[in-house]
Amino acid sequence: MESGAFKVAGWNPGKSAPRGGWSSIFAVYAAEGDAPPILGAYSLENNSLVFRPRFPLGAGVRARAVFHPLHGAALEVVFEIPKADLTASTTVRHVYPSTDVLPDNQLKFYVFFSAPMRRGEAWRHIHLLNQNGTAVDLPFLEQELWDRDYQRLTVLFDPGRIKRGLLPLQESGQAIEEGKQYTLVIDRDWQDVRGAPLQAEFRKPFRAGPADRTPPDTAQWRLTAPHAGTTEPLVVDFPKPMDYALLLRLLDVAAAPGTVTVDRQETEWRFIPNSPWKPGEYNLVVNTALEDLAGNRIGQAFDVDIFEQVSEHLSSKTISLPFRIPGQ
Repeated sequence: MESGAFKVAGWNPGKSAPRGGWSSIFAVYAAEGDAPPILGAYSLENNSLVFRPRFPLGAGVRARAVFHPLHGAALEVVFEIPKADLTASTTVRHVYPSTDVLPDNQLKFYVFFSAPMRRGEAWRHIHLLNQNGTAVDLPFLEQELWDRDYQRLTVLFDPGRIKRGLLPLQESGQAIEEGKQYTLVIDRDWQDVRGAPLQAEFRKPFRAGPADRTPPDTAQWRLTAPHAGTTEPLVVDFPKPMDYALLLRLLDVAAAPGTVTVDRQETEWRFIPNSPWKPGEYNLVVNTALEDLAGNRIGQAFDVDIFEQVSEHLSSKTISLPFRIPGQ
C-alpha cells in the first residue's frame, strides 16, 4: 500500500484485463465477514496492477487486500491505515450568501471548509437557531450535496416550506420569517476525513427580510467595460445578491479566456482576461439558469403558481449582453 493505493507488484498482468475484470482477481475489503469490496479504479502502472479506492479509507481502518490470479494460489495481506494527526486544523472558510439580510424564501447556503470533511454527519452538526436560541424544526432538506473534494456542502432549505400552496408550508410554516433574527450554527465536533474536529464552532447570524419572487432582470445589470491594452476587469454589478456558486459557472465572456471573481456580497462579478483586451465588440454570455438567493432564475420565478403547468425538463439557454472596448 502506497499513498492510499494498493499495488500488486512482481507479477506480469499482461496487456488486457481478465474476462471478469481486474476486480475478479484483486479486491480490497474494509470490513470483516461477507462485506462487499470497496469501490475504486484499477490501472496498470510500470507492470504493476494498482487499485485506488474511490474514497479515502479512514484512519485506523484495517484493510484486507486479496489477490487471486487465474493460475496460482491466492495471496491475502492486511494493512493498517495509519492514524492521522488529529490536531484540529480544519475550519469553515466561508458561508455564502455573505450578506446578513436574507429573503425569507432563501433557498440555500454554501458551506466551504478548508479541508475535506467526513460524509454522513452533516445533519448532526448543522443547526438553525431562532432569535430565542431555540433550534428551528427541520428547516433543511436533509441530503448531503458535496462537491467532489468534500470541501463544499450545499445546504438546501426545504422547498416545501418555501413554495406557497404546498402542504409542508401550511402545516409547519416558513423555516425563517421576515423581520426575525436567526443563526446558522456548525458544531466544532464535526470531524474532517482525518477524524479531527473542526478548529472552532462557526456561527452566521442573519436577519430575514421580505420574500423575493422577482426573477433577475439582465436589463438592470450594469456593465463597466475595461480599457484596451490592459488586463482591467470587466465588472458587472447586480441590483441584488446572486447565487455565489452559479456566478462562477454561468457567466462567461465569449472568445476571451480569463478568471472570474465575485465580490461585494455577491452583487459584483469580475472577469480578468488572460491577455490584454483588444479593441472591439464582445459579448457577456449569461446562462438563464443563473439564480438569485431565492432560487428565481432569469425570466422564471422559483415560487411559480402550483396550478400552472411546469415542464419537467429545464433546457439550458443563454442570452448575450454586448459590450464594446474602444480603441486607444
